Amino acid sequence: MRERGRTRRLLGLGARTGGAMLKTRLGGETDWRSLGEALFEGLSELKGPAMKLAQVVSQWDDLLPADLADELARLQRQAEPMPWEKIRTTLEDEYGDLKATFSQIEERPFASASMGQVHRATTHDGHTVVLKIQYPGLADVLESDLAQVRRLMRLGRWFKVPQARLDALFEELAESLRGELDYRAEAASLARYRTRYADNDGIVIPAPIEALCTSRVLAMDYVTGTPLREMDQVEDARRQALAVRLADWITEELFTFGELHADPHAGNFAADDEGRLIIYDLGAVIPVPEARLRQMLKLLDATLEEDPMAMDAALLAMGGRQGEGAPLSLYRDSAAAVAPLFAPGEQDLGDVRVHRRLRELSPRVWAAMDRLQPPADTLLLSRTLNGHYWNLVRLQARLNMAERARPLLEWARQG
Repeated sequence: MRERGRTRRLLGLGARTGGAMLKTRLGGETDWRSLGEALFEGLSELKGPAMKLAQVVSQWDDLLPADLADELARLQRQAEPMPWEKIRTTLEDEYGDLKATFSQIEERPFASASMGQVHRATTHDGHTVVLKIQYPGLADVLESDLAQVRRLMRLGRWFKVPQARLDALFEELAESLRGELDYRAEAASLARYRTRYADNDGIVIPAPIEALCTSRVLAMDYVTGTPLREMDQVEDARRQALAVRLADWITEELFTFGELHADPHAGNFAADDEGRLIIYDLGAVIPVPEARLRQMLKLLDATLEEDPMAMDAALLAMGGRQGEGAPLSLYRDSAAAVAPLFAPGEQDLGDVRVHRRLRELSPRVWAAMDRLQPPADTLLLSRTLNGHYWNLVRLQARLNMAERARPLLEWARQG
C-alpha cells in the first residue's frame, strides 16, 4: 500500500463527504444514497481504518438516514477483494515456498473485509483450512490512515458531538485496529474460547492451526455453515433456534465471563446443519466491567418503568448527560418506543413498527446532543450491543424479552 496515494484518496473522500454535509447545513437536501455510494466505492478500494470506521458506523442503522445506512452496510457484504497477486505476497513472506506448505490455495477469496480477506487452502495431508490474510503493507500505513480518519471524524461536530467524544471514539477505534493487526492474538482468543465453550453443544468455534498461524496470517479449521445474513432463506424453526442460541451466548458472555465479542457484523456468524451457532472471528473481544453493566441495566429499568426522571438520573450516573435541562419529553417517547419489546410474552424483534418509531426519534436525539452524550468508555460497548441486537432482528427473532430481562434487572437493583 502506497502511503502518499492513500492519503490523497482519503483526503479526497473527506472533501466529498464534507461537501455533502455542508450542503445540509446550508439548508439543502442531502442525497444520502449518492453519498453512501461514494463512500462505498472509495473505502472498498482503500481498505484499512477508514473502511473499518464506516463498517462501525453502518451498525448504527437505527440512527442513520436509511439510504446512507443501506450503502454503508454493503461494506459488510460486497467489499471489493484485493487481487491475488498482492495477497500472495503476504503468504510468501510468511511461509516462503507456498507449494511446500499447501497442495492448493484458492485464489478467489470467499470473504473480504477491512483488514484482510479469507482464502480456502488444502495442506499436503488433505486438511482443508481457512487462511485469514492481512492486506500487505497495512501495518506500514496504519498510523497515517488513522490520522486521516481523525480528520474525517471532525465532521461529527456538525452533528453536535463534542470533540472530546469524537476523540474517545477515535482512540477506541485506533486501539482496536492496532490489536487486530496481530493475528497471533486472535489465534489465542480462538483457543481460549474453544476451552470456555468446550462443553456447550450449541456453539462451534473453529480451531486455530498453531503451526500455520503467524502475525499476519490466521490459519484455522474450515467449518461450513449458513451465514447469518442468509438465514432469512431457511425455515422459521431453525432461525428461531439460532436466535435463542445467539441471545443466550451474548447473555453468558456479559454476565458470566464479563466479556463481549466486539465485531458483531453478520459475516462473523453462521449456523451449521445441526443448528449450532458458529463464531468465526474473535479479533476483537472487549472486557465489560460489572459496574457498567449494572448502570446500563438501571437505565433500562427506568425506561421500562417509563419514568423520565429516573432515566435522567441513570444517564447522569453513567456520565451520559451534561448541561442544563433534561429532555424529558424525549425520554418519555423513547421509553414508549422501547417498552413494547419488553411486554409480557414472546415479542417479535423484527417488528418494523418499533424500529420506525426509534428512527423517527433520531432527529430529536441529534438535536439534543448538546445534553445527551454517550460516556466515552461505553461507546464500543453500546455499538457492539446494538450490532448483536440487529443480528437478532435479521433472524426475525421472537423472544420473551421480559422473562429474559427480569433476573438481570433484579441483579442490577441489588448492586
